[in-house]
Amino acid sequence: MSGEESTQGVRAIVRATARVGEGPVVDPRTGELCWVDILAGALLQSDLDAGATERWDFDTYLGAIAPRASHPGFAVAASEGFGYAVAGELVIEDPVLPDPDLRMNDAKCDPLGRLWAGSNHLAFAEGRGSLHRWDGRTSSTVIRRGLTLPNGLGWSADARTMFLIDSMAGVVMRAPFDVDDGGVGEFEPFVTVDEGLPDGLAVDQEDCVWVAVWGASAVHRYDTAGRLAQTVRMPVSQPSSCAFAADGALFVTSARDGLTPEQLEREPLAGSVFAVDTDTRGVPIAAFAA
Repeated sequence: MSGEESTQGVRAIVRATARVGEGPVVDPRTGELCWVDILAGALLQSDLDAGATERWDFDTYLGAIAPRASHPGFAVAASEGFGYAVAGELVIEDPVLPDPDLRMNDAKCDPLGRLWAGSNHLAFAEGRGSLHRWDGRTSSTVIRRGLTLPNGLGWSADARTMFLIDSMAGVVMRAPFDVDDGGVGEFEPFVTVDEGLPDGLAVDQEDCVWVAVWGASAVHRYDTAGRLAQTVRMPVSQPSSCAFAADGALFVTSARDGLTPEQLEREPLAGSVFAVDTDTRGVPIAAFAA
């Protein structure tokens, strides 16, 4: 392993017991940290100043959410497809996944506010995953097929490169991106992760990619050449995703699902959300435009 290694500046900011915490995003309307518990179907809004979290529970898997730019509530990527969650109510507007063996996973808005999400088979069957794009005005479009567990999405500071993880393949990929029409070129390997599974990601202003590595108790930072520049050791074995706060702190979700009682005794904070001090800033993430 190369690069700087650190355990400093890691603190639990939301103590929770999420089965699979995921999809952290800062709501620009309120400043709250919003995230999901995928398997519980929960949407969580954490006021870090007040130390309080509001929770909405839905009868579905909830892969990720995106604050809306001009309307209340959130755009969501759920088991059935895409929709909206407003005041605790969920409506699926684009039921693009009628197969009960499929669900939406991680999702994020591109710089023009279109929502991109990966879908996968519940048993992670090889090649059953796809990359989708939804603008909220028309039906969603499948952009890529043949993936297994599409995950962590992000864009470079100039929006000319898109990053995408296929977790089961252990690879972080990148492709040319046309921000005007939402077109994406061929994805090529950028980084291969050998220990653990690469999960969610965030991109900083230097175009370095921060990756939560499930099963490795770590967040990795890769430079623009794909070299491991920094490893942040986490107090939990299953960090799942990450997102930047405005001040440069990196929020990291985690999971407790699948851990044995002995592991949970060693990891009492599994399922919590952490903040990691960094010396950089993140590429801003747009709200959902529709």
